[in-house]
Amino acid sequence: MTRPFWETTSLERMNREQWESLCDGCGLCCLIRFEDVDSGEVIPTRVHCRLLDAATCSCSNYPGRKREVPDCISLTPAIIPRLGWMPKSCAYRRLHEGRGLADWHPLISGDPESVHRAGVSVRGQTISESELEHEDDMVDHAAPDLLAERGRDT
Repeated sequence: MTRPFWETTSLERMNREQWESLCDGCGLCCLIRFEDVDSGEVIPTRVHCRLLDAATCSCSNYPGRKREVPDCISLTPAIIPRLGWMPKSCAYRRLHEGRGLADWHPLISGDPESVHRAGVSVRGQTISESELEHEDDMVDHAAPDLLAERGRDT
């Protein structure tokens, strides 16, 4: 029996299709976050990027996202170690840390809805930044425990 690519190929050696398939569709990367200037702590909000399709937890313009949202993070193997705010449930983080994929990950379950059923995604729990009257209103939606809630090591 052949082992799956994520068990035999390092993040750095994955091709684009393999790399992209690791995304579980949780939407956590698309949350607006603030960094506390004093402590360096990254605090997520329950506000998502205007490009996130809240129903599917996927980007509505993935190929053009950097053009529309210049501060959108492009995940690469080199940047993963520097993103300490990423939830422990994230496949990229899990594999970087030498852990396998969670049972609910779509590559394991064969079902893209499994991430939502497992309660790991932000589906139904966020609002779009475009719904806010003022940009400063985002701070009212700070959710310091949001990543911890999703960060369980399952």
